[in-house]
Amino acid sequence: MPAGMDFSPPYTLSEGGYNKDNVSSMEDETSENLNTIKQNTNGRPPRHLSVMRHTMSSIRLLATADLTLDFGIIANKSPSDEKSAFLPIFRSGSCAERGPKQYMEDEHICIDDLVEHIGDTPQFPSPGAFYGVFDGHGGIDAASFIRNNILRFIVEDSHFPTCWEKAITGAFLKADYAFADASSLDISSGTTALTALIFGRTMIVANAGDCRAVLGRRGRAIEMSNDHKPNCTSERLRIEKLGGAIYDGYLNGQLSVARALGDWHMKGPKGSACPLSAEPELKETHLTEDDEFLIMGCDGLWDVMSSQCAVTIARKELMLHNDPERCSRELVREALKRNTCDNLTVIVVCFSPDPPPRIEIPQTRVRRSISLEGLNLLKGVLDCNS
Repeated sequence: MPAGMDFSPPYTLSEGGYNKDNVSSMEDETSENLNTIKQNTNGRPPRHLSVMRHTMSSIRLLATADLTLDFGIIANKSPSDEKSAFLPIFRSGSCAERGPKQYMEDEHICIDDLVEHIGDTPQFPSPGAFYGVFDGHGGIDAASFIRNNILRFIVEDSHFPTCWEKAITGAFLKADYAFADASSLDISSGTTALTALIFGRTMIVANAGDCRAVLGRRGRAIEMSNDHKPNCTSERLRIEKLGGAIYDGYLNGQLSVARALGDWHMKGPKGSACPLSAEPELKETHLTEDDEFLIMGCDGLWDVMSSQCAVTIARKELMLHNDPERCSRELVREALKRNTCDNLTVIVVCFSPDPPPRIEIPQTRVRRSISLEGLNLLKGVLDCNS
């Protein structure tokens, strides 16, 4: 078990603590409500425990009455009207380590206040933030160039800020072409690119390569990107349709990713379709109070850790110290302990000034119900300990 991974927090009632007076009052009220239920059902007991839970107003469970075993999460709050007013506050931390490789070829960027960074832009909603992880190969030139220029290409795109998807996709391609024209750089070097652009409650993740973004939603891992490996079915079909081939998991026997910027020794003329694509895949989501943090990492992290395991570790760390930078360092440390063979870069972005809340499960009827989120978290705990 990794250090600091004690998964046995004390369990208490969500309101007023656990004491005999509270228990007695709840039992009295529950007894009255059960009598009412029996009258309404001609003496037959309710079919589901959820019916009983709805009658226990002193516990104030969710309308769904689903007792959730989320790691560190209280299950009895978040009405829809509160979610509609939610506005994220961005805090981020990052950690990058060379790991066992001879050179460090990763780059990354963290901008918690995008409006301040780019200036007052008409139609750009506030708050805004931008994050990116760039995993270089064949040298550092491509990763450094894309890191330094990708945001500028997004902001300067003619579709910004009215059509975010077109602006981001166009920026990836323009950055790739601009790198090809950079005569002072080694254009045979390449890089994957993973970015997250957030404006207001909308987050758009763009990915080209095998870095990964994972959203921590009430302790559950929500993958916001797909790993573009050559053996992935959709990528394989695209590659073969364009005349490419895959040998032992490598595109044309040379590259372990199906999408990347740079690598111009493997691409044809600008604008022509080729097996190695720089076009990103985009995913959009609207953040709510349930969305606690985002993890962005290069494949050095995901080679040795599942998405759910990373979310479980990150949430445990944030509950302890509420520091996204320390959290990112812990994820890197854990990956090194698991003998990753690559460079390591991890960004953790929090959407609230507060740490994730601790789980608070009512003392009764725990064994009767477990939610899908609880099962996912249990899977993450077991994965972390394996």
